[in-house]
Amino acid sequence: MSDATIDEICLVALAEAFRGDGELLCHPMGPFPVAAGRLARASFEPDLMLTDTIAYAVVGTLPLGATVGAPGGEDAGVVVEGYLPFRTVFDQAWSGHRQVVMGASQIDRHGNQNFAAIGDYRKPKAQLLGLRGPPGNVINHTTSYWIPNQARSFSESVDVVSGPGYDRVAELPEPSGRFHEIRRIVTELAAYDFATPDRTMQLRSIHPGVSLEGVLAASPFELSMPEEVPASRLPTDEELHLIRNVIDPKSIRKSEFR
Repeated sequence: MSDATIDEICLVALAEAFRGDGELLCHPMGPFPVAAGRLARASFEPDLMLTDTIAYAVVGTLPLGATVGAPGGEDAGVVVEGYLPFRTVFDQAWSGHRQVVMGASQIDRHGNQNFAAIGDYRKPKAQLLGLRGPPGNVINHTTSYWIPNQARSFSESVDVVSGPGYDRVAELPEPSGRFHEIRRIVTELAAYDFATPDRTMQLRSIHPGVSLEGVLAASPFELSMPEEVPASRLPTDEELHLIRNVIDPKSIRKSEFR
C-alpha cells in the first residue's frame, strides 16, 4: 500500500497537466507548481524546458529553494542550457509555446480568474497582486491553476477578471484566443478540466480520502461530472523518490497544507 500523502498526490495531479507537452516552456509560479513542473520533466515529460525560476534554462533537477549560482544550486547536478531573462519569455508566451501554472484568489465555473482585488476594483476590500500577467498568459498559451483552498477560491462570479475564462474568450474576435486553453485546475480536494461541450468546469478526479460530498460542499456552482469520477492516481515509487529526495527534500511543499 502506498504511503503517499495528500501533498504528493496533488503534486502528481498538477504534474499531469504537462503530460504530452513535449518541447514547451514549463513556467510554474510558486514553490508547489515549480515542484510539479520539475516532477513532470524528471519522470514522464523529459523534453520540457525548465528554468531555475530566475533567468537560466537548466538541464537536471534543482531542489526547491535552489537557483543556479546560489547555495544548493552548485551541487544539484544541473547544466545551464541558456540565458532566459524575463524579456525573452514574451517570445515564448506570444508563440503559444509555454504553459504557466498560476494561482487564483477567485475562479468561476467558466475559468475566469481573479487575483487582482476583492470587491469593487475602484475601492477594493482587499488589494491583491493586481492584473499583472494573467490577461496575456491566458490568451496566448495553455494555463493551469493550483488552488490549495478550494472553498475559499471557487466562486459564483469573480470580482475582477484577471485571466479570462471560456465564456469571455468566446466573445473576442478571431484570432484573439487561438492559443487559449485552461488545461487543469488542481485543488487540495480534486482535479478539474474544461473538456465539456459548453466549456464549463468538470470534475476530473477526486483525491484519495476525499468524498464527492466534500468536493460538492466546497463548490458554490454546479460542476459538470462524468458518469463515473475516478480517484486521482497515486504517485509511483519513482515519483515518491523524486519528490522526497531530489525535488523537495526540505518538504517545502507541505507548507501549502498547514
